[in-house]
Amino acid sequence: MADTKREIERKYESGGAGLPDLTTVTGVAKAVHKGVTHLDAVYHDTADERLAASKITLRRRTGGSDAGWHLKFPVAPGVRDEIHAPLSESLPDTLAALVRSRVRDRKLLPVVRLRSDRDLTHLLDAEGRLLAEVAVDSVHAERLTDGGGEVRWTEIEVELADGADPAFLDKVDKKLRKAGVRPSASASKLTRALRETAPPPPVHPSAPAGDPVTAGDHVMAYVRAQRDEILTLDPAVRQDTEDAVHRMRVATRRLRSTFKSFGGILDRTVTGPIADELKWLAAELGLERDREVLAERLNTSLADVPADLVRGPIAHRLHSWADAEHSGAHGQILAILDSRRYLALLDTLDALIADPPLTKAAANKPRKALAKAVKKDFRNVAALVEQALELDPGTDRDAALHDARKKTKRTRYAAEAAGPALGKPARSMIKSMKSLQSLLGEHQDSVMARQTLRELSAVAHAAGESAFTYGLLHEREEQRARRVEIELPAAWDKIRGAAASL
Repeated sequence: MADTKREIERKYESGGAGLPDLTTVTGVAKAVHKGVTHLDAVYHDTADERLAASKITLRRRTGGSDAGWHLKFPVAPGVRDEIHAPLSESLPDTLAALVRSRVRDRKLLPVVRLRSDRDLTHLLDAEGRLLAEVAVDSVHAERLTDGGGEVRWTEIEVELADGADPAFLDKVDKKLRKAGVRPSASASKLTRALRETAPPPPVHPSAPAGDPVTAGDHVMAYVRAQRDEILTLDPAVRQDTEDAVHRMRVATRRLRSTFKSFGGILDRTVTGPIADELKWLAAELGLERDREVLAERLNTSLADVPADLVRGPIAHRLHSWADAEHSGAHGQILAILDSRRYLALLDTLDALIADPPLTKAAANKPRKALAKAVKKDFRNVAALVEQALELDPGTDRDAALHDARKKTKRTRYAAEAAGPALGKPARSMIKSMKSLQSLLGEHQDSVMARQTLRELSAVAHAAGESAFTYGLLHEREEQRARRVEIELPAAWDKIRGAAASL
């Protein structure tokens, strides 16, 4: 069983100055010395230090009150999510799964051993509540690979107590700086140990590139950002974190759209097969996302129905349907994330980033080349929207509007990739495409909701239940779709005019 907590802390170089009197910090009524504890931690990583390259730490630690396995993911400077599992000889499967997208077929091995004597002090308020823990750590770091190497240092850690105000750390920081204590140059003990016991690790595809100059640079910067987003979200999806599936699906779509939009800059013979694999991944993730959207929409609609018009156990049936869909979809997603096909896709993306399949046009100046691609995508959107508006309401128009929505997303993503080079015109295009995407999305959600309601009403009818409320909700969905279709022509004229500035 693994537990997760948000760790908010700041690190400082001791510099031999020691701790000043922290009872003078505003809000502190008492500083309680808790004694010295010996901590012994072994950090694990791949031979090419893939976890360290992503600022992820994985350790097995004995000593102290939280002995066990600790996996930490960066959230923001000084903020990490720590997942703790009980002490065992081997890495628990729950933690192994959370780093699988980084590790893949590489072997995890011990890379650094850190032994620390921790002198701990608790800062308490007037009611005796814990505000923060202040630790003076005397560290002995030993590299366990590459021929070894050792280093020693002393540092100060100030970790915010659960539920305490993060602004309290600013007050402690002010006191420490006044006493001559300076922030640490390293974000973690592991970072410092790796840096000071060996030459810098080899450059990994996760490492950021320099500022983009050419059209190819801009496109690859966007590709790299989406690959990084997939890797970052992988653990969150496995933990069933809210919105993580949707965000990962968006990243896969952005990548696939980028390969299609910028086929003149990235060789299609290379990116085409990758785009096919991204389409597969997005479809698998869509099973979960579609369930989330529909469940929320249908429950919200039902909540607006007067009680005397709710016939039969429709709320229970919706709840049962949503739970069953969620359980099955999430289990399928976990299987996908552990599959060789998914991990091979990640390897392929790494290889593409390390050696981009750039065409001759990639060396061109970005403004003209990128604007050309965005304009081409927009022309495709325009043709589809105008074709849909000429059709009578019904299945054919629904399908045409859905196609237009997909192309709208592609145009938006192309404008995002071109944004740093094109500036304001790209931002205007992004805004226009978001507006159109929202309108067309509302229409498509109504189409899917009506289909689901028809299926659920058939099941309810077969069980001898009233289908009246399902029909009522279906009618309301039809009205919502009609409103979109009525609003679309005027909205499209406005959007088309704004997009003309590119």
